[in-house]
Amino acid sequence: MRLIAIAALVLGMATMAAAQDNTQWEYSGKTGPQLWGRMDPSWRACAKGREQSPIDIKDAHLNKDLPPIEVHYIAGPITLKNTGKTIVAQVDPGSYIVINGLRYELTGFDFHHPAEHEFRGKFSDMEVHLMHQSADGKQVILAVRLIENAGNPNAVLATLWEHLPKFLGKSEKVTDMVSPAGILPADRGYWTYMGSLDTPPCTEGVRWFVFEQQVSVSREQLRTFAALYKLNTRPTQDLNHRRIEANE
Repeated sequence: MRLIAIAALVLGMATMAAAQDNTQWEYSGKTGPQLWGRMDPSWRACAKGREQSPIDIKDAHLNKDLPPIEVHYIAGPITLKNTGKTIVAQVDPGSYIVINGLRYELTGFDFHHPAEHEFRGKFSDMEVHLMHQSADGKQVILAVRLIENAGNPNAVLATLWEHLPKFLGKSEKVTDMVSPAGILPADRGYWTYMGSLDTPPCTEGVRWFVFEQQVSVSREQLRTFAALYKLNTRPTQDLNHRRIEANE
């Protein structure tokens, strides 16, 4: 059973990586987000789905019974890959979160400029998505919104940015011991909703947790990423009467 669970996890990771690497779609132009749903029959959810991500977070309902997110990230080397859509951070196995007693393995994280989720109609400067998957294939994404603070660089990004691969398909190994926990806000209060992958095939059934507190990054860190990806953000999607809940 353990081998089956590991195989399912690897398959899920490969599926997400394939979606990132697919060169047929873009964030603008003739193969931009408005046309994703027409480009491939398996991407139909991008146009017809009713639980798509990202969204504008407003009118959240307080639910004090929502569980905390138990974070168990370990420090280790990270490989940064330029997919042509973003920079993906590939991590060694061992980092995970626990929600309601269920364990989700961290499979990697990526970056979006500007942020994808709105909060009451306003965007943050960037957003980091930390992608997780359980042994039975359930997907959870933690979203961290980044905001410019000219004199306050983020220590984890400072390490990663020294190794940013500038060209499509290139990878850079970060041999320093880096913990993804350094990207998370100190206050772990969150909004949560049911959504989808934010890139083709836009698969639904993904549970999103968007942290309420923003994390400071420097102006130079923002400019460094924007020099590679000026815009790699999917437009916000209709809520379609979904319920957004807040744990505090």
